[in-house]
Amino acid sequence: MLAAESRVPQHVAIVMDGNGRWANRRMMPRVVGHKFGVDALVNTIHACSERGVEYLTVFAFSSENWNRPDDEVSGLMGLVMTAVAKYLARMAEDGVRIRIIGDRSRVADKVRDAWDHAEQLTANNRKITVSVAFNYGGRWDILQACRKAIADGVAPQDLDETRLSRYMSLSYAPDPDLFIRTGGELRISNFLLWQSAYTEFHFTDCLWPDFDARALDLAIEDYARRDRRFGQVKVDLSGPVESGTAVGR
Repeated sequence: MLAAESRVPQHVAIVMDGNGRWANRRMMPRVVGHKFGVDALVNTIHACSERGVEYLTVFAFSSENWNRPDDEVSGLMGLVMTAVAKYLARMAEDGVRIRIIGDRSRVADKVRDAWDHAEQLTANNRKITVSVAFNYGGRWDILQACRKAIADGVAPQDLDETRLSRYMSLSYAPDPDLFIRTGGELRISNFLLWQSAYTEFHFTDCLWPDFDARALDLAIEDYARRDRRFGQVKVDLSGPVESGTAVGR
């Protein structure tokens, strides 16, 4: 557990990468890695909640993942149903609110029904909000926000960052403070492009099924050491400063 004085991010975003490689190294089908990945997600939700994280957003299925082998895609869809049946009641009791972001038009009715059930059952929970990005892409998110603004009759001269943000998929949450990617890749893969303008990034070689509370603590400890300036200049007050000047780092 982190020390009490550590800075804990309000919103953590995670690209849960490495399930397939984890399974391949064990001579197992890739879908087995995804099953263990679901267990890692449930444990991470609990760990985030214990540490005071208020929002957790995870990349479960990208709009590009439809290009994967059919058996893997169908296996992932089946995992949605399995995860809801196995874990939903426990998470509801633990104060977890579930929200789904992404394009729902392409998924099967039974998957959408499972999502609706999860969202409705947990709608009044407030301990931690877990947003699952499924059939999601950052470019899609910006495009759909623009289309909604146009449909609402927002004039071009009235469309600014604040107004457009109200149409984004995560309009109900603050922008992520900490972005974690497991699996050793050093890219964001079209995840939360709009929301991550000033997010701190933490990349780890740990494959997602092996991600645990200690790995989360390492990421948060890394975040706590960051100097977040949001494009501004930090004033150094440790020594004498000439009148009218500021020392930036």
